[in-house]
Amino acid sequence: MTDIRPPLLEMKNISKHFGATKALDGVDFACRAGEVHAVLGENGAGKSTLMKLIAGVLQPTHGQLRVDGQDVALNTPQDALRHGLVCMFQELSLVPDLTVRENLLLGAPGAGLGWLRGTGLSDAQDVLNRIGGDQIKMGARVADLTLPQRQQVEIAKAIMKKPRLLILDEATSALSASVVDRVFELVREARDGGTAVLFISHRFHEVEALADRVSVFRNGQRVETFLKGAHDYGEIIDMMVGQKIEELFPQKPAGLSNAEVVLDVRSFSWEDRVKDVSLSVRRGQIVGLGGLDGQGQGAFLMGLFGLLRKADGTTAIAGQTSDITSPKVAKHQDIALAYVPEDRKTEGLILDQSIQENLELAALGRTDLDAGDAALYSGSLDQLALKHGGLDLPVSSLSGGNQQKVVLAKWLALKPRCLLLADPTRGIDVKTKTQIYAILRQLADQGTAILLLSTDYEELIQLCDETHVFFDGAIVASLKGAELTPQNIIAATLNVATNEAARHA
Repeated sequence: MTDIRPPLLEMKNISKHFGATKALDGVDFACRAGEVHAVLGENGAGKSTLMKLIAGVLQPTHGQLRVDGQDVALNTPQDALRHGLVCMFQELSLVPDLTVRENLLLGAPGAGLGWLRGTGLSDAQDVLNRIGGDQIKMGARVADLTLPQRQQVEIAKAIMKKPRLLILDEATSALSASVVDRVFELVREARDGGTAVLFISHRFHEVEALADRVSVFRNGQRVETFLKGAHDYGEIIDMMVGQKIEELFPQKPAGLSNAEVVLDVRSFSWEDRVKDVSLSVRRGQIVGLGGLDGQGQGAFLMGLFGLLRKADGTTAIAGQTSDITSPKVAKHQDIALAYVPEDRKTEGLILDQSIQENLELAALGRTDLDAGDAALYSGSLDQLALKHGGLDLPVSSLSGGNQQKVVLAKWLALKPRCLLLADPTRGIDVKTKTQIYAILRQLADQGTAILLLSTDYEELIQLCDETHVFFDGAIVASLKGAELTPQNIIAATLNVATNEAARHA
């Protein structure tokens, strides 16, 4: 029987202009109760602007919004909340210096103190427990949490408001596969209870797992809306960016097995989080690090860059054993390591400073370089095709993808021997990902050794020459060639043996 009820939310002929820029141009869009509606598109396609209009953060230049068939004006986030419209934005809204409890209280519906005295706090704790956040203490300061833990708190903060329409904007970008599965269980329960869910993700396997309906946006317009399964991955990519799926990843080279070893690590250990890890990366290689979040691969990268105290093991750079005790030592021209951290906003950039000032950060302390020389960065900026309105503008004015390009550019200017990357495409649109993939392969072809931690198994398969999968602090599988498949990667992340030939003895 056809549902004749009006959509929970409907947008008619919506446009949003920022000066001469048309972020949205004559968009019609609707979502229904009891449905997960995925919204896809590259950065700049209009997705975030659409969500901010629904959340009351922005107001349309033209057009009308309706809730339950009635015209509404969403002039503030409070207006949206009164209609049950709740958004979890990609850029986390938590206050770092407050505790988890205090942040939840700030986000509490209605009278916050009444919520706190009732079951609200225990409900929020229950949500955290269900999505793997049972180790997160209510009294913990948010600044002391990991990025995945902060994202879990943000999800709990949104769910506890009991929304009629829940917007998840890259809500799982920092989470491990097992935690994502738990979040999806919660979202499906909300959907089955009548909640409408708008889901933004650049991970196609997540859209495949969760969405009922899909809308694709491009250049501020809705290209098409269809039921999941109506178009394959390649067709959707083509809608989004005009690019075929086979063009996403560059061709892998052959014959790297005899190249010079740039980075050789033996028996690397740290506390009980990294256990006896040994691997090597040759000139021209991109070597992947996979596994569920918190299995030691992130700590391993940090340790290689001298960010961990009392790490054991030996590290050799181009055949010379090196005692890397700090980032200053790691980036010295005789070693020439570079490290791009997981969270660009809190670990890779100083958001209030200019683009130019952020570019200079990596070169500071290198006596052979003039950090203030703009010419030092021109090559890497050109290579990355950074889009900006002037290097004197704050780096916070850039899109997420261009911010990540700044993080990369400041290190590429130092011409590193080995590049250590922690999930560098997290939360970035497909087109920018493709640019970064091409640049990484180009760097590798020029002789750079690259060690890439990724939570996207497609990157580990399509981009990497070989991949090491971590479980409980140790490498449990090393995969390359025909062994580098989704099934083997997923099995290894769960420490389930499916390919004995690929596993360590």
